[in-house]
This record gives sequence, structure tokens and C-alpha cells, in this order.
Amino acid sequence: MRSRAKGRVVTTMADVARLAGVSTATVSHVLNRTRAVNAPTVAAVEDAIRATGYTQNFVARSLAGAASSTIGVAVSAISNHYFSDVISAVEVACSKRNLMMFLSDTHDDPMHQLQVVREFYRRRVDGIVLAPVSDGDTDILGFLRSNKVPTVLIDRVANEDFDQVGAENLEATAELVLHLASHGHRRIGFIAGRASLLTSSERLEGYHRGLATASLPAEIDLVANGDSSVAEGRAAAHRLLGRGERPTAIISGNNLMTIGTLRALREAGLRVPEDIALVGFDDFDWAEFSSPPLTVMAQPAQELGRIAVDLLMRRFNDPAKVPQTIRLSPKLVIRASCGCAPS
Repeated sequence: MRSRAKGRVVTTMADVARLAGVSTATVSHVLNRTRAVNAPTVAAVEDAIRATGYTQNFVARSLAGAASSTIGVAVSAISNHYFSDVISAVEVACSKRNLMMFLSDTHDDPMHQLQVVREFYRRRVDGIVLAPVSDGDTDILGFLRSNKVPTVLIDRVANEDFDQVGAENLEATAELVLHLASHGHRRIGFIAGRASLLTSSERLEGYHRGLATASLPAEIDLVANGDSSVAEGRAAAHRLLGRGERPTAIISGNNLMTIGTLRALREAGLRVPEDIALVGFDDFDWAEFSSPPLTVMAQPAQELGRIAVDLLMRRFNDPAKVPQTIRLSPKLVIRASCGCAPS
């Protein structure tokens, strides 16, 4: 039954249950995930919540729909230095606008990602900044679209129906190839990231583009998948080293795989750059101080985080605005691991 509080109508859990055709206990289980509930029932309860405007007491906004001044940020691998830099920039931009930020790690798990975003929605955040777990994830993008949640996709530019900002990957990776080719390398290996990510496929395409520009053959034995992680990057590097004539240089598709590759090279007793050159995508804190210092393609993480919040604010102000896709240019940071003289 609806009650009145200071002149406004308050929706109760019983109202939601009545509209959904379920018990109040079932509504509670759906909201708090205290018991498994079948998908049609969950959908019916969520539809009723939206229709009634019901919200639990912990939500810091009025039941009448006043703004909560909060945004949810969902990224994978918060421990990754790159995403840490992006999150730091988002937090600074939010602080300047008096926005509170909820942060959650999706663990690169599509089901957990959906759970995180549903929780943000249940807590009535004003908008979401999301690094999608995979490209073309219809569940998460469909949920955001159908519920009209203001959303900005970051890093993994996945769908032009949303505002999104990420790095330019093709020319940047081609530039790494050409830099190594300028040192005389003709067998350049590539460790690719997770196949489901557009960033991975674009960097692999950029690698092939660089080979073509340098008039180098594309050899299947010179590519290995490192699944965007330290452990798999290490395993991929070992596979490259064990395939016949080993490469004289390796490009790693992200910072975690670069760490794994360094481990593999040291385990194989190879010196960098004397025995094999190494360059990577993404800069990170100790790359400059490793032995040798690492040549990298540095993504503009701070700028990316700032622009993500800018795009979200514009979406708040103009919900009908045509979605924007922004690509930022990374910067080649030359150190010693490629064979250049230390600066």
C-alpha cells in the first residue's frame, strides 16, 4: 500500500509485488540476491520497480526521482596500472563536478559485469562509465539501452549506439613495427590480447599493417595469443621462442603481457635488447626503471578518463544528442629495450 511522506507518495515493496504478481519475499530476494529466482520472474519484478519508481532506503536520492549526483565506474582488472590511471582521472573529473563515484571491478566476467551494472542501476546512479568485458556483449549493452542508462564506454570501443572514448590502435601498433624494422629487425613477433576485445583485434591488424608497410612477410609462427594477462603473456612468449627460428624482436599487446614476456625472456636466458628486442603497448610506473627501461606505446589514460566524464555530463544535459566516438592518439616513448641508446 502506498503511503504519504511530506506531501509525496511513497511506493512500498508490496506495491512492486502486487504489480509483478509475486510475493514481497520474492521481490526481496530479487533485490538482495538472497535466493535464486528464475529469469522471467526477475524481469517482471524489475519491470514493476521501474513502473512504480520503488527504491530501497539505502539509495541516496528521493523516491520522487531527484538526482543522486553519483556515477558508477565498472572496469576490469582495477589492479592494472593502465585502468588505475584512467580511474584516477575519472575521480578527479568527478570531484570537480561534485559527483560521487562508485567503483567496481568486473573481473573480465560477463555475468559479474551484468551483476555490477544492475546493482548500479538499482542504486539509481545518474550514469555509468564502463569498460566492456567483451565486444558485442548483447546482455550488458541491451540492459543499458533498454533502461536508458546514460553510459560512456571506455578503452574498448564496442558500440556506436553509445558515447565512447578509446585509443587509436592500428597506426600506433604499426608504428611499433616500423620502429623495430628501422633497427634492422625482420622477424618481429607479436603477442596478441584477448580475442573478444576490439582493442586486441585492432592491434593485431596494426601489426600486420606495419609489416606490410615495412615489406616484411606476415608469418603465422610469429603471432601468439597472450589473453591480455601476465601468465598467458609469459606462456605466449615461450611459444614464440620455441617455434623454429625465434624472432629477433617482440611486440606485446598490453602492459600485463609485457610483464609476462619479460619473465619468459629472462627464464630463457635472453638479454634485452642484446639478444632480443622488446616493445609494448601501455606505459606503467616502473617501465622507465626496469632493466633495461622499456620502450612503449603510451596511452593517454588521464585524458581518456577526463573525456569520459565530459561525455557523460553532455549526455545528462542532452539525452537526445547523437552518440560520439572519440579516438585518442597514443605516444611512442623510446627507451632502451628496443635497442635505442638509453636517454
